[in-house]
Amino acid sequence: MKPVFIAGPCVIENMDVLEQVAQRLVEINAKYDVDIIFKSSFDKANRTSISSYRGPGLEKGMKMLADIKSKYGLRILTDIHESCQAQPAAEVADVLQIPAFLCRQTDLLVAAAKTGKIVNIKKAQFLSGEDMQFPVQKVRESGNDNVWLTERGNMYGYNNLAVDFRNIADMKKYADTVIMDCTHSVQRPGAAGGKTGGNREFVPAMALAAKAFGANGYFFEVHPDPEKALSDGPNMLYLDDLEAVVKSLL
Repeated sequence: MKPVFIAGPCVIENMDVLEQVAQRLVEINAKYDVDIIFKSSFDKANRTSISSYRGPGLEKGMKMLADIKSKYGLRILTDIHESCQAQPAAEVADVLQIPAFLCRQTDLLVAAAKTGKIVNIKKAQFLSGEDMQFPVQKVRESGNDNVWLTERGNMYGYNNLAVDFRNIADMKKYADTVIMDCTHSVQRPGAAGGKTGGNREFVPAMALAAKAFGANGYFFEVHPDPEKALSDGPNMLYLDDLEAVVKSLL
């Protein structure tokens, strides 16, 4: 089975950035015969500071993602933060993603499940891989077996994350598709003066280590110029570096 690849800018900034990324994903898909799912968020509801950029919102954001889907033929993944967002997002998105901090929110999981779309649940920074059996159960008992799990590191000490790769093997007991979030795992939460820092230089190694532990999916936030990105710049890959990382995993 080919691995699942998910890539795109953290948050929707403008159509120019979305199109630059989409064009590159189409090229990589064709060159390596893969199927990279396009990811971007219409709202980042969990930014460190109230003054941080959040995105264009549900209505405008989903229209922009619909345009990318129509023009480039890419599958779409986006986050939802509230139950009422599930159905409108599902009209465009092929995968609904549950943010890590919200992975225990029953109503959100049930609403996502009832759309019939793939539900990708990110493991909270305070949970173990074994703990993720219960969010999976909530989705499945709501009538949806299309559930993925994503590892994104655990909080150990202040402003830092560490990855226990054993979580990947543990989560594979509960979901057939277990994804490594290679970019959020190198975050330094809240460590950059009211916003999140990160160490993107470790992203390729995170991906390879996850592969060794049995991951069959990889999540990369990418941007044409991360230094100017409006969210998660320090941990996002440069778009031009994505191809080499994908190649290393095939």
